[in-house]
This record gives sequence, structure tokens and C-alpha cells, in this order.
Amino acid sequence: MFISHDLNVVKHLSQRTAVMYLGKIVEVAPTKLLNTKAAHPYTQALLASRPSLNPADRRRPKPLQGDVPSPLNPPLGCHFHPRCPEAMERCKTETPRHIKLEDRHFVNCHLYDD
Repeated sequence: MFISHDLNVVKHLSQRTAVMYLGKIVEVAPTKLLNTKAAHPYTQALLASRPSLNPADRRRPKPLQGDVPSPLNPPLGCHFHPRCPEAMERCKTETPRHIKLEDRHFVNCHLYDD
């Protein structure tokens, strides 16, 4: 197990990655797949916030809105909903279940719940 906040390092060292938010796993996938087909809005935000290794790349990362909730008193429902750009009403009250998107790719997010 390797724990890091630097996804540029993780993609070179790990074959499988789990993304956590406030102590809960929100997405698990093979690392290469996660870097190209991230499903959870937090994973997408993390990937978008990575600095580019290309000096010609002028894109500016978009920070998430709002403050990180206290891990000692996390929000009800999906812990990410106060900062999630895709949040729905049910995200405020229902904990998302573990959903299989494809082989070895799982997400905990109401966006993918039927």
C-alpha cells in the first residue's frame, strides 16, 4: 500500500488506486483507467488539480468551492455533497452504495445509481 496526495506519483507507482474523501473510499480502479475515465466528481477534481508536467500547458486548475467539512463531524449522506458540483438532493441524506462500473472499477456515487 502506498498513500499519497500526488496523483502524478501514484500513476507511476501503482497498478490500482483507491481515492478517499474524509476517510471514505469514493472510487477504486486500475490506475491507468482512473486517469482516463474517473467517475466520481472528487476524483475528477483531484485529477484536474494536478499540475501539468508540460511547461507549455497553460491550463489553470479549478479549485473546489467551499470548505472541507470536519472529518470528526462529516455531513450526512455523501460526505462530498457540500463541495460537489453534481450534488443532488438525495446526496444530502443517503449514503451512496458501492457501484460496479466495469471490471475492477467501482464508485460510490448517486450519479451512477439506477
